[in-house]
Amino acid sequence: MSIPTTIALVGATGGAGTTRLSLELAAALATDGRDVAVLDAAFATQGLSDYVSGTLDPDATALVTDAADVPLESGLVAFETDAEGRVAVCPAAAPFERLARAMTPDAARAFEGRIAEAADGFDHVLVDAPLLASNQTVAAAAACDRVALVAPATDRGADAVGRLSARAADIDTDIDAVVSTFGALDDADVVVPETEATGLADAPACREDAELAAGVAAVAEVLLDIEIDAVAATDGVLGSVSEYVRR
Repeated sequence: MSIPTTIALVGATGGAGTTRLSLELAAALATDGRDVAVLDAAFATQGLSDYVSGTLDPDATALVTDAADVPLESGLVAFETDAEGRVAVCPAAAPFERLARAMTPDAARAFEGRIAEAADGFDHVLVDAPLLASNQTVAAAAACDRVALVAPATDRGADAVGRLSARAADIDTDIDAVVSTFGALDDADVVVPETEATGLADAPACREDAELAAGVAAVAEVLLDIEIDAVAATDGVLGSVSEYVRR
């Protein structure tokens, strides 16, 4: 059985923290010496672009439309983690006209190709994806080795888990794990605890926040079948990883 390398992190609701989780997981993997690409499928909200500076040309939407023939590397931006491994992100930052074209079936097929291209150049690929209600999210769920449903630990998040799991079944996609953010949901497979380091400038926070580090390491264990030896500077932080794995 091959080791999974591509992960779609799909938000169960708006504000689930999927973008931040993608970056924290990428940073944790980079601390373990792995190269990670984070691809933005949340074309409408474009939250990943908030974590990088400078002009994004081409951005994620251009790479599946007007710039579909240029290498993915041209749209990758370094996300600084001060880690041994490399983290490169491909955010969306587009005008509405291109945004609409990036959500077509043809663009979704091109997005699948970009995931495969990233997998050839990186140890892991994380796709930051919105609800299972867009062509690019469906494409990511179909193309990736594992699919995680990311839900906040709220009543709204709990209600969304069942609804989105049923929707995944409708499109013949398996949800491999439910990840709860900002606390624990009863039905979650793995829990990422709430952290006080929520600002854009705080990311990644898993290098400093021991509890967050353990939760993010638990996500890596459940979704990638790997154990991360060290994330936060605190000695022995990962001794408590098992408490964040619920299955």
